[in-house]
Amino acid sequence: MRFSDRSEAGKQLARALEHYRGHDVVVLALVRGGLPVAAEVATHLQAPLDVILVRKIGVPWHRELAMGAVVDGNKPIVVREEEVIALARVTEAEFEAACKSEIAEIERRGSLYFAGRAPSTSPNASQSSSMTA
Repeated sequence: MRFSDRSEAGKQLARALEHYRGHDVVVLALVRGGLPVAAEVATHLQAPLDVILVRKIGVPWHRELAMGAVVDGNKPIVVREEEVIALARVTEAEFEAACKSEIAEIERRGSLYFAGRAPSTSPNASQSSSMTA
């Protein structure tokens, strides 16, 4: 399915999620690309909007090739792409160094985005139902 832009995608998604209107939900957006989509959903559902900070963990010599990802939270969630790690012959030490670097970048960006306030919802410690856009 193609959309003219992310705002249009958000409007269509919001219509599909209409049954959540009036429920205790928080719309979570992935910063940058997902924010325009999530903003449309949150507006339509009259729900709070917050962001999730996620970073790709790139292969050290080819940063665009994802060997994993890290999600911010009380305890960051690390997802590993074992096949990529093995095929690229990335050592555990190289993976851990790249992971720590991305966690540090998430912390740096979080201090800018949240400006002293805690996010309303953490992806690994949520009280409400949540949707991710």
